[in-house]
Amino acid sequence: MSTHDADTGVVVTDDASGVRTVTLNRPGRKNALDWTAWCALRDVLEDTARAEGPRALVLTGAGGSFCSGADISKPDPRHPVDKMRILADVAMAVHDLPIPTIAKVDGVAVGAGWNLALGCDLVVASPDARFSQIFARRGLSMDLGGSWHLPRLVGLQQAKRLALLAEMIDAVQAHALGLVTWVVDADEIDGFVETIAQQLAAGPPVALAQIKSLLNEGADGSLHEALARESRAQVINFGTSDAGTAYAAFAQKKQPAFTGRWAVPPPGSVPGNEIGESGHA
Repeated sequence: MSTHDADTGVVVTDDASGVRTVTLNRPGRKNALDWTAWCALRDVLEDTARAEGPRALVLTGAGGSFCSGADISKPDPRHPVDKMRILADVAMAVHDLPIPTIAKVDGVAVGAGWNLALGCDLVVASPDARFSQIFARRGLSMDLGGSWHLPRLVGLQQAKRLALLAEMIDAVQAHALGLVTWVVDADEIDGFVETIAQQLAAGPPVALAQIKSLLNEGADGSLHEALARESRAQVINFGTSDAGTAYAAFAQKKQPAFTGRWAVPPPGSVPGNEIGESGHA
């Protein structure tokens, strides 16, 4: 287990069996994030994107809450542009992370906290989870990508309802709207998330990264653009050992062990290639 920002422990990470668990750790503030916490979370996400070990990420909160948004309890002298820039960095880091992400939500997920969960690929909530686009109650508009995520997940009319009224909804309502993937009892949620995360971590890492990217980018643009992206992604997949591993495992009725390893021989080593290492025929 490691702690980012050693002075405060505002973000704690734990790596086990290919799964990185990132815990927002300000339970006294229902995990509301101040400048230090936002920066720590950005650093963790960027480190995860570069790391070779994690193959799935679970994002959760300590002390029975997910995240109550940005911490506005104390004045912050920083320019609003700087504060919004760090939020944008976090939102993009979650969105661009090349591994699958799961938000495990208990208690409140409001404002930027809810949009942080919506930025994850899957959301698992306990029956005690509560959600709100609380911005209008604070005299603010949406941030951390909420104006992008919500209409794509629930349609424009429901997005306007949630944002303009800033109502609090429960996990069952969020699930009915398609904003929560699963609702799982509190005493079962840890095991459930672990099972899903392990399944993702055991999957073909390159293919899962391509799938995630295709779906994210497919939210906009034409079918022609989507088909072109799919073709490029599939070529990348065929360049790994995972496709062959999957075919062989299917034939042998075994579970495949995916690695994402690049398996295309370099030029000059392919049997029958008439171009030698010198580059001359």
